[in-house]
Amino acid sequence: MKHMTLSEIADACCGIYCGDPAFLDCEVSSVAIDSRKVVKDTLFVAIKGARVDGHSFIPQVMEAGALCSLSEQDLGDVDYPYIRVSSCTEALKDLAEHYRRSLDIKVVGITGSVGKTSTKEMIASVLSEKYNVLKTEGNFNNEIGLPLTVFNIREEHEVAVLEMGISHFGDMKPLAKIARPDVCVITNIGYAHLENLGTRDGILKEKSSMTDYMNPEGSVIFNGDDDKLKSYTSRDGRTPVYFGLTASCPFHVENIERKGLKGTYAEFVTPTSRFHAHISIPGDHMIYNALAGVAVGYALGMDNEEIARGIEKLVPIAGRNNLIEAKHYTIIDDCYNANPASMKSSLDVLAYADTRKVAILGDMGELGADELAMHREVGAYAAFKNTDVLVCIGALSKDMAEAAKETVLATEKNMKVFHFDTKEDFYQNMRQILKDNDTILIKASHFMEFPEIVKKLSEEA
Repeated sequence: MKHMTLSEIADACCGIYCGDPAFLDCEVSSVAIDSRKVVKDTLFVAIKGARVDGHSFIPQVMEAGALCSLSEQDLGDVDYPYIRVSSCTEALKDLAEHYRRSLDIKVVGITGSVGKTSTKEMIASVLSEKYNVLKTEGNFNNEIGLPLTVFNIREEHEVAVLEMGISHFGDMKPLAKIARPDVCVITNIGYAHLENLGTRDGILKEKSSMTDYMNPEGSVIFNGDDDKLKSYTSRDGRTPVYFGLTASCPFHVENIERKGLKGTYAEFVTPTSRFHAHISIPGDHMIYNALAGVAVGYALGMDNEEIARGIEKLVPIAGRNNLIEAKHYTIIDDCYNANPASMKSSLDVLAYADTRKVAILGDMGELGADELAMHREVGAYAAFKNTDVLVCIGALSKDMAEAAKETVLATEKNMKVFHFDTKEDFYQNMRQILKDNDTILIKASHFMEFPEIVKKLSEEA
């Protein structure tokens, strides 16, 4: 990170410096909340978690070379400096906001109900053809993760691509204040987090508030095929730029050639030009991700050749439509998280397979009062997409299996449906269910821990 002195840090987070004044002009090298990531001259922030209180690690991290710690507690007569704050979490956000304001860098903020991470990866891949890019890693997209991502921005970076995830009202404002995006991208308004946000209109209101702290001369880029986004009216009169599959969107595609699990070829149309590119990851949702990348690249001054190269260089990441050629199966690893829209998109991808198609699906979380109906909807959709075998795992997924069976009976589809309460129950029966050369989609919400299934099937002797 760029240099910040302890004096500057104390001022930025309204803290009280405690210790030898000689250290006030010393600069921190990094910021960490994990004691294992402390290096020389780190600023350690003692976050109080549900299971672990970071304050208990302060003596250890100072011994390991940290320069200073943020603490909510009076540490007494210690021989190292610390900054006393009322809340380490709030101080972390205040410090990240201060640090962001010191940076001469373009920031792309990304949010949405589905596809934030895959869109972030696509946009970063495109922008990397022209700029030195930093992107959100893993799930560092919340009130703790976003500040830590911002602190990783170095002087050599020219663009930061920041994923911004929310689940409650009021979550977006602090993220937007920190990120101060120059470009705001919203992928869609779906059904994720209905348990907390109530309706899709509630989701739209919360997610669109990311524009409240953006560069007034920046760009707002929305999915124009989403019914909520295409009718969006901003509070400040800002007009979004739209991308989508429909020709009315300024950024759209024509002449689509779907090549099954080998991806998609398409002609990309911008307001002033057109070009061809190959998207290596299958599925129409990846076309949307690529269009978002085109629109962002266009907004940041890239040419068609640079954008096309970036689209074609995209590499899938674990848990998100990652195609694994295992010894016995072809596995579509899309198990990082799930909601009804992403489940259907993944079933669309599975439908491209030219072998027996197996879907191993699990419970979806945070769907609110209609969660059982939404699980049933996915089960029926699996039958509609001519899936050969549907394996449902988890308590909520029992309704998914029942709806699938009802659809099979009503339509005379030839799909086999199984339900298991736990992954362990499935493991006891999987050799009777799965066959060599199956193409297997694996997907569920994060709490179901389905990467365990991916690992088990990938390593099967």
